[in-house]
Amino acid sequence: MGGFAEWQDAYADATLRDADFETMSGVPLDPAYGRRPAAGAAAGSGEEAPGEWPGVFPYTRGPYASMYRSKLWTMRMFAGFGTAEDTNARFHDILRAGGDGLSVAYDLPTLMGRDSDDPLCEGEVGRCGVAVDTLADAEDLFAGIDLGSTTTSMTINSPAAMCFAMYVSAAEAAGTERKRLGGTLQNDILKEYQAQKEYIFPPRPSLRLVTDIIRYCAAEMPRFHPVSVSGYHIREAGSTAAHELAFTLANGFAYVEAASAAGLGVDEFAPRLSFFFNAHIDFFEEIAKYRAARRIWATWMRDRYGAEEPRSLICRFHTQTAGVSLTAQQPELNIVRTAIEALAGVLGGTQSLHTNSMDEVLALPTEKAARIALRTQQVLASETGVANVADPLGGSWFVEALTDEMEAQAEAVFAHLDELGDGSILDGVIAGIETNWFQGEIADAAYRFQRKVSADRMVIVGVNGFTGGNGDSELPTLHIGPEVEEAQRKRLAEVKRHRSGAAVEAALARLVDDAGHAERNLMPSIFEAVRAYTTVGEMVNALAGVFGRWEEHAVI
Repeated sequence: MGGFAEWQDAYADATLRDADFETMSGVPLDPAYGRRPAAGAAAGSGEEAPGEWPGVFPYTRGPYASMYRSKLWTMRMFAGFGTAEDTNARFHDILRAGGDGLSVAYDLPTLMGRDSDDPLCEGEVGRCGVAVDTLADAEDLFAGIDLGSTTTSMTINSPAAMCFAMYVSAAEAAGTERKRLGGTLQNDILKEYQAQKEYIFPPRPSLRLVTDIIRYCAAEMPRFHPVSVSGYHIREAGSTAAHELAFTLANGFAYVEAASAAGLGVDEFAPRLSFFFNAHIDFFEEIAKYRAARRIWATWMRDRYGAEEPRSLICRFHTQTAGVSLTAQQPELNIVRTAIEALAGVLGGTQSLHTNSMDEVLALPTEKAARIALRTQQVLASETGVANVADPLGGSWFVEALTDEMEAQAEAVFAHLDELGDGSILDGVIAGIETNWFQGEIADAAYRFQRKVSADRMVIVGVNGFTGGNGDSELPTLHIGPEVEEAQRKRLAEVKRHRSGAAVEAALARLVDDAGHAERNLMPSIFEAVRAYTTVGEMVNALAGVFGRWEEHAVI
């Protein structure tokens, strides 16, 4: 376990923020608390302090020795609606308000790999995120933003390769070299089959796209995280905290095995894998979940996958407060819920955080609601003192016992998947998807939770308890009208008129040819297609002609 001396040396090497690390009353605070060696004890004498310390294997207490004393978590606000110009304006508002990272929400047609002029997309364009059809939209989306100094997260999965290529191409056209770009691509296709259902191709060709992006970033983009393994949507679909933890890390292990099978050494790509967890309302359970995640990831990466670089062992993650915990009844209470959930993320050691807006249960957030959500993080960082000490709940009998329980439940899931895959977590995860095992576990957990709510064994304020005042306030909401869809379709038609049809046809022909050869990385041909202003839908349809489309078969 991580020793005191190792932590002490790492902390001594850290660069600290210019801040007073003391209580409001002036009491000086240590950077971390735990059992320290007896005075005069020498290393190796058997008198060192037992227990774990931040920034030291297995990282239960935090990935870095100095934690938020060196750098606060990134306040990354999720935004996207309407046209690219609409969302670009919101991005600029977020940056002016003190946000230091962008997170792109795409609309449903884009998430499903369909263009805005697809008849199946009528009524959905720009409604739940920003519509991105071609490179022209990406250029508008990031106009006037220095992408070399602002990290960007993109919540996109099935067509992740296309949207990623658009982001890189837009940045390069604006003068930012790809090697300077920093951020995260969600690119987590496995959880789509398990929970969110925004899949296009079957699992194995989809995994090929994921590993092609990992290989591309390993070679070209040292500051970019090519996969954000996402438990958020698993939890939103109704899973327990332990299942969110286990399914997410199992998917991470599957990506490690897939990238290794593609010829990459584990230490070539593992340092830039990241995770995305939910911050739900059960305060201590969430903190224990994050602590267990770091311990499990470090142990498995070292012992099972042979990682040697310390950065390969560290589970770095983004956190978002729970959308499913928000209520339409008494929506102002969602500010309280979000603050509590955000605090759990911070006490659990998150590296970046998105706080949901109080009105997101009703519509996309208004500018005012989004600003309050950001200010919630700023109050936590600036007024509460929670950033002064690493893992302040470490050593609590309750939190430590709950951390161990989270770990034990996750290990039971790994053992099941290992058996399903005959010694391969990757094969076990795919088998679990194909047999609907994951989907069944999530559905059962959601059912059990709803039974508790219906029986008043679980009280949700304003829903089945303390309902006085329901209906007293109506929040103004953001409305996305049909004019947005009309404008986006006109924009797409204009791009198609001005692009070279021959260049598009040639790029798609190359993409299809490369897709038919499993040994070829698809990213170069995707970049060629993107720069010819080929649409997301055109690229997806071309690949579907080679890979096929996935249909889930329900198990009753």
